[in-house]
Amino acid sequence: MNARPRLVVVGGDAAGMSAASQARRRIGPEDLEIVALERGSHTSYSACGIPYLVGKTVPSPEDLIARTPAVFWRDHAIEARTGTEVTAIDTERREVTATGPDGEYTEGYDRLVIATGARPRRPDLPGFDAYGVFGVQTLDDGTEVSAFLERHGPRRAVVVGGGYIGLEMAEAFLTRGLEVTVIDSGPEPMGTLDPDMGALVREAMEEMGIAVRTGERATAVAVHGGRVGAVHTDTGGEYPADIVCLGLGVRPDGRLAEEAGLETGPTGGVKVDARMRTSVPGVWAAGDCVEVFHRVSRAPAAIALGTHANKQGRVAGIDIGGGYARFEGVVGTAVTKICAVEVARTGLNEAEAAAAGFAYETVVMTSDSRAGYYPGARPMKLKLLAERDTGRLLGGQIVGRENAAKRVDVLATALWNGMDVLDMSGMDLGYAPPFSPVWDPVLIAARKLAERVHG
Repeated sequence: MNARPRLVVVGGDAAGMSAASQARRRIGPEDLEIVALERGSHTSYSACGIPYLVGKTVPSPEDLIARTPAVFWRDHAIEARTGTEVTAIDTERREVTATGPDGEYTEGYDRLVIATGARPRRPDLPGFDAYGVFGVQTLDDGTEVSAFLERHGPRRAVVVGGGYIGLEMAEAFLTRGLEVTVIDSGPEPMGTLDPDMGALVREAMEEMGIAVRTGERATAVAVHGGRVGAVHTDTGGEYPADIVCLGLGVRPDGRLAEEAGLETGPTGGVKVDARMRTSVPGVWAAGDCVEVFHRVSRAPAAIALGTHANKQGRVAGIDIGGGYARFEGVVGTAVTKICAVEVARTGLNEAEAAAAGFAYETVVMTSDSRAGYYPGARPMKLKLLAERDTGRLLGGQIVGRENAAKRVDVLATALWNGMDVLDMSGMDLGYAPPFSPVWDPVLIAARKLAERVHG
């Protein structure tokens, strides 16, 4: 009697376990064995929640875990092995080589999902491998940072890089009572925003007591007594540090796939079609390790977000299970909160629009989040970009206080559907004084931009 077909999943977080779960929904345990191999200590956790764990907004690591290996086995007959790192994939022999608690072994597969995620950018510079320098990508990373804070009681933190995770970690350190400095090589933090919008983020951070040093590039970490002591920059700056966090962004971790002969793209991500199938039959890939299609620029992109990973894993699992689903691309929507400021963006910023070859117009305007007479109304700044000839929305950015950021979902919906800003200006959005002025800021900005484009 032939053994059951086996699905092996490399990576046990959002994309990998979504794929495994969807495949199981369509194929029972008697017809498909599912094994997930995860190099970390946890499965199905919220990586986005790590800064809130470090800042103690979230009390414990367990609060970030959606399903443990025991739950996957009990409820879904999925065997999830943690502490197991896949080191090689042989697509001809249909097997992976892994190193687990009991040493190295091979695992055969009939179908394979690669969900190796992304890896933090870590500069190849003196001292960046020292004790006390952390890249924050996994829940294990978050618990290590928390343990370091408890064990050593550092007073000064330096965050190198002003991306989403970097700035969220800066806030977490501030919440823990540390003196915090952020060093960023760009003109303003949050490089996915245009500098005029990033300046608003910097101002809010400085108001909260975070020192922000822009236009400086870290060149070395000074090590004192085996631990970090300071960060040096190319301008001659020296910033004392008891702990250093890297916020330089991430890149797709497509190394295993590339070594196995799978096609990768210009971003370094694994190339997949809309059903998450790779260039090798019987192999799917999903999550931060893949390259995606950007619906606005029409170009390949690498955007590491849990929302995409879950959707892509679901599509892969449905396809493996004999169903039909497609991942139709991204528009680059992201939101975060830095100190008291909500930040949102979608589509293209000015630099991205220019790089994609668009001629565009912009509008920047300020409006209240609620009716001006209603308690709690706070100003927000909103920026829109539209294609000059057609008026098609290309992107939007929002910086404001409470009740600001989620307005980006209206912009993302308009982008997804290729809407003209003139059409947007007439959209029927919800209104009541606690939620919006009579003219929502999105509608005002769209109208102003339509007047600029269409006259």
